[in-house]
Amino acid sequence: MNVPAWGWYLTIGLLAVTLFVDVFVIARRPHTPSMREVSRHLAFYLLLAVLFGLFVWRTWGGQFAGEFFAGWLTEYSLSIDNLFVFLLIMQSFRVPMKLQQSALMIGIVIAIVLRGIFIALGAVVINAYAWVFYLFGAFLIYTAVKLARGGASDDDEYHENRLLVWVERRFPATKTFSGARLVVVEQGQRLITPMMIVILALGTTDLLFALDSIPAIYGLTKEPFLVLTANIFALMGLRQLYFLIGGLLKRLVYLSIGLSVLLGFIGVKLVMHALHENNLPFLNGGQPIKSVPDIPISVSLGAIVLILGVTTVASLAKSHREARAGV
Repeated sequence: MNVPAWGWYLTIGLLAVTLFVDVFVIARRPHTPSMREVSRHLAFYLLLAVLFGLFVWRTWGGQFAGEFFAGWLTEYSLSIDNLFVFLLIMQSFRVPMKLQQSALMIGIVIAIVLRGIFIALGAVVINAYAWVFYLFGAFLIYTAVKLARGGASDDDEYHENRLLVWVERRFPATKTFSGARLVVVEQGQRLITPMMIVILALGTTDLLFALDSIPAIYGLTKEPFLVLTANIFALMGLRQLYFLIGGLLKRLVYLSIGLSVLLGFIGVKLVMHALHENNLPFLNGGQPIKSVPDIPISVSLGAIVLILGVTTVASLAKSHREARAGV
């Protein structure tokens, strides 16, 4: 996939402008969005992603378009898992509803920057050490098993990580929010606000999720351009999705199981790809094992759609039965 330098600059520039406008509008007027507003913005981002995928199809062909759509759907589904943690964070810190938009948007911007760094590092490592696909595949399979064992989580409490505990002990903080401000001065003393802690919680949480999502998408495409754009499009709609399906998230009772199957599938795909292009000297003399099939992107895309579809339908069906039974 040959993307000229101006194509990188133009794509990133347009996405950055879109994101900047969104951030600027939110910063100007923090509020609780209506369902109509959220639905309209989410539909815009989804349409934008679909149009971009069609542009990739027209410009570079169906193979790369399939890789983009597979990567985007995977990142979007993993991002939905983020939303449940985001909900717990907002509840734990008692963030006022009108400030949740600001907190989410800043957290998402931090996530985009951090994932951009991970994507660049991943591309460098893959180009230099092709055997890293074995590590990526093993890590995803391990994560899938861990998710499957956890199943549907009943833990409705957010547990602060060590960084947050250290910040809260090290820096004096106010007891109440001061709008979207991160730092205030009271009686000559500079204090951080609860919003600062919330932003750190969201940012560090998204960083941890990136450890799963970046290897997962590199299992679907080796093109950094598609990896970056799929991640940005998935994160750009995350804020709207948070407000639109906040109540629906708890009905997706099989989400963790579905994601474990998805990550496991991509992990196996990565290992099979590594074996197909084997370069480990102690395995088959470093020669590719051609008898191992390399799963095409069309099969991957179909599997992703099937896994997510079955997970959603089964989750909603179970939630509906429990609601009728009064559970």
